[in-house]
Amino acid sequence: MTADPTADLVLYNGHVFTGDPGRPRADAVAVGNGRILAVGSVAEVREHAGAATETVDLSGRMALPGFQDAHIHPVQGGLERLRCDLTGEHTAGATLTKVAEYGAANPDLPWVLGGGWSMEAFPGGNPSGTLLDTVVPDRPAYLLNRDHHAAWVNGKALELAGITRDTPDPADGRIERTAAGDPAGVLHEGAMALVERHVPAASADELTTALLAAQEYLHSLGVTAWQDALIGTYAGVPDAFETYLAAAESGRLTARVAAALWWDRSRGREQIAELAARRDRSRIGRFRAETVKVMQDGVAENFTAAMSEPYLDRCGCRSANLGHSYLEPAALNAAFAALADVGFQIHVHAIGDRAVRETLDAFAHARTVHGHTDLRHHIAHLQVVHTEDLPRFADLDVTATVQPLWACHEPQMDTLTIPFLGAERAARQYPFAGLAAAGARLAAGSDWPVSSPDPMLGIHVAVNRVAPGATAEPLIPEQRITLGAALRAYTAGSAYVNHRDDTGVLRPGALADIAVLNRDPFEGPVDDIASTTVDATFVGGRCVWDRTR
Repeated sequence: MTADPTADLVLYNGHVFTGDPGRPRADAVAVGNGRILAVGSVAEVREHAGAATETVDLSGRMALPGFQDAHIHPVQGGLERLRCDLTGEHTAGATLTKVAEYGAANPDLPWVLGGGWSMEAFPGGNPSGTLLDTVVPDRPAYLLNRDHHAAWVNGKALELAGITRDTPDPADGRIERTAAGDPAGVLHEGAMALVERHVPAASADELTTALLAAQEYLHSLGVTAWQDALIGTYAGVPDAFETYLAAAESGRLTARVAAALWWDRSRGREQIAELAARRDRSRIGRFRAETVKVMQDGVAENFTAAMSEPYLDRCGCRSANLGHSYLEPAALNAAFAALADVGFQIHVHAIGDRAVRETLDAFAHARTVHGHTDLRHHIAHLQVVHTEDLPRFADLDVTATVQPLWACHEPQMDTLTIPFLGAERAARQYPFAGLAAAGARLAAGSDWPVSSPDPMLGIHVAVNRVAPGATAEPLIPEQRITLGAALRAYTAGSAYVNHRDDTGVLRPGALADIAVLNRDPFEGPVDDIASTTVDATFVGGRCVWDRTR
């Protein structure tokens, strides 16, 4: 006798990682009307099957909750894939060849735009504008680096923006200069805006194409939901708010998207009314924008991450540079209290230990003003954290949103970061295990296009602290976490910060957002985790990606 209700879909004969502490593993899953009907043995799930039920034989593969990325920039990632995409090029010669080829293939474009270049490909991490002039002499070029905290520009772009040796550095950025004092062709942080304001805006059609291309790519990696970490205009990132609205209204947005509205640090609390108006417009289909993104500092590799002690210089001596706190503590406290007062979740970029502490202090201030609320604030990146600050995440109910793929030895880490942090501070990088041991909730993200959005690559590094395919020593191996903990960070942890309580686990009543892996990553050595790929992705029980189709 067939149980009621009858399943639309049954996945069976495999390994199921549920993410549910009450029943962490199972053999089969039944889905009906977009939700999980049953999770258990094949016999238990078979009771929900009927004549019209679609069945998927896992054949020993693993089904698990769809991955969720808690900090990502999909539209920018999609645009870069459509433009001059320098991702994966690790030498100056290969990078220049790619730019030259793109320019030659697109002679009618008024600008050469794109990004993804690696700092380690160039001496000191900074390519010269005259080098870019050799391949793009005829029109302005604006190319973001891999971490999107600097832009490489040519002479035409500097000329158009009126940047000369007499142009002062903005308060929140730096113009890289030659020994003679002339602009060298790299603009850091807020200095990027000097050229960016002249870059032609992407059209609505371009943004839609970029979003849909990004969505298809992310679904191919098992990603069913994300938090877009910057909806607004900053450093060449286009404002994709209307793009998301249109995709949600038309039903083309198949992923579940939470959006973080950009906090303009040149303004104050007067912008909250505008942010709230956007929030009110956003609740359409699978899209909502109930978060505000605050960037509190820069990044370590260009010495703009806010540190409590100065960076070292190239000789290993103590410099005078502490990095940048983009909002003074008093302004940060006021902003957080005002945002919490109107019910916004706050999502913060904080890399350096001073920025992390200032952010935690501001969350503590907001809690003093308003008490505890279920707004689910989170801090992303957390490269360097004071040991004494680790327990504060649990105490303040602030989620640690980590980017695991960064926690390994690679050229940017070894040549542009560790020497300038020093041994003691470098040993406090990416403290995943320390945060978890202190009771912090972990969520995970990629920051794509800064790094790959493939969750299995990030999970590999979280477990091994070694880059996939590398033979290097682990980076601070005591900060490794288990495979189960890493999977939960990419599923239930990110679902929590995305306010998607009916996702992130496979249990009866939850939405049927499911990824099917080609293997069970728990079987076999941990240094083989990165070989795991995605065979199929379901959102609400509907297949949105299938490797065989």
